[in-house]
Amino acid sequence: MLFNSFSYLLFFPTVVTLFFWLPHRYRWLLLLLASCFFYMSFIPAYIFILLCLIVVDYVLAIWMEGLDGIKKKQVLIGGIVLTCVPLFIFKYFNFFNSNIAGLANVLHWNYSIESLHWILPIGLSFHTFQSLSYLIEVYWGKQKAERHLGIFSVYVMFFPQLVAGPIERPGNLLHQFYKKHEFVYERVVSGLKLIVWGLFKKVVIANQIAKMVDGVYSDPHGVGAISLVVATIFFAFQIYCDFSGYSDMAIGSARVMGFHLMKNFDRPYFSQSISEFWRRWHISLFGWFRDYIYIPLGGSRVSPFRWCINILVVFLISGLWHGANWTFVIWGGMQGIFIIASRCTEKIRNAIYKYTRLFQMTRTKAIIKITFTFSLVCFSWIFFRANSIADALYVVGNIFGGFMKTIRSFPDIHADMFRQLLLGRSFMEFVVVIVSVALMLGVEFLERKKDIVEELAYRRWWVRWIVYYGFVLWILFFGVFDKSPFIYFQF
Repeated sequence: MLFNSFSYLLFFPTVVTLFFWLPHRYRWLLLLLASCFFYMSFIPAYIFILLCLIVVDYVLAIWMEGLDGIKKKQVLIGGIVLTCVPLFIFKYFNFFNSNIAGLANVLHWNYSIESLHWILPIGLSFHTFQSLSYLIEVYWGKQKAERHLGIFSVYVMFFPQLVAGPIERPGNLLHQFYKKHEFVYERVVSGLKLIVWGLFKKVVIANQIAKMVDGVYSDPHGVGAISLVVATIFFAFQIYCDFSGYSDMAIGSARVMGFHLMKNFDRPYFSQSISEFWRRWHISLFGWFRDYIYIPLGGSRVSPFRWCINILVVFLISGLWHGANWTFVIWGGMQGIFIIASRCTEKIRNAIYKYTRLFQMTRTKAIIKITFTFSLVCFSWIFFRANSIADALYVVGNIFGGFMKTIRSFPDIHADMFRQLLLGRSFMEFVVVIVSVALMLGVEFLERKKDIVEELAYRRWWVRWIVYYGFVLWILFFGVFDKSPFIYFQF
């Protein structure tokens, strides 16, 4: 069941109505049943995998809480292994199996293990990481083991963030299921506005751009350099609007019922460095890697060489988390290299700023840094989006080589350049995308200092409703309401 589907339009109001109508002591059961129904709307049989993981983690956490020393650690390791087994089987087995088979072929070994032909359970990486967070927090003593199996099940399966996050910590979410949430009109309206904003990002921007980007990246050899450049930039906004749109709808859906989910995106394309970008992009995942991998490895409290290794380890694992393909591993490695290079060149860059007096031109310096960071992010997205390493390398080579050739022959091929710019779509579709992206970026830019929604609430009623109706009409007229899933569902 997709957030941008008609079925969710029926499902969500029904759940909310029953939630506030039922006595508080039965609400956890409603949320559990609703979450099961929501998850089973994709592939029903996979609900049993999720339920088994819930029972295993529930039992192990209680058992671990009564232990100490080496036995406690052994239970934690056992819990981590058992929790990750389904993730490995469904997501990573074929990746490692094919690479081992390739190595065996080179070494002339006899290797006959076949690949598995199973569909990846939707959102498996997300609820696996949420369960791991619970086990680790109990091991560290930061979280008491949950005794109410139903409440713990809702924590893992809470339908707004079940399949694509945010990845919540037990300390933030678990206790909320014990609280009695009253119907608060202002909070409900705030949640609905956030849902509509997320819907705008998904159906107007992400879905429109998807039609353009997919045509280019499905056959990059058949298009020119300009199309490759535009498609790469557009993909940056597609993946952002697709994923942050989902997060907005998830957070908004939870807010309507009185639950607070953590912010998952914070205007990442206004970042002035790659490090800042990762503090603003997929915040819940970055925080997970920071707290459970980076800091235990020593974080920044180690030698410079060891710090570089820590950064690379974290981002290589992050790349593999996103997908079982070498393109994702390379993408993750690039993020780590960018961050390392940023720190290594910090003194040189500061000297350049000082020499060119950019320190005295704060806005100019910020624009340069934002543009450079966005360019690096877009460059790395090539490997994230490409179907293979060969395709990615072809895109990279033709963006730089072909683009310079296009510029040199500009007077002769300006008509073809315009056709490439549109990525095979109509001029109207291209304008809708540009205007919608500009609107989104404009809102995000203004929200640096104030909440636009709250600011709008203080305007005259006719001003508010003109904005509301105009926004809804823009979604209805230019939205693409197909059944395209959210990109991060595959992770």
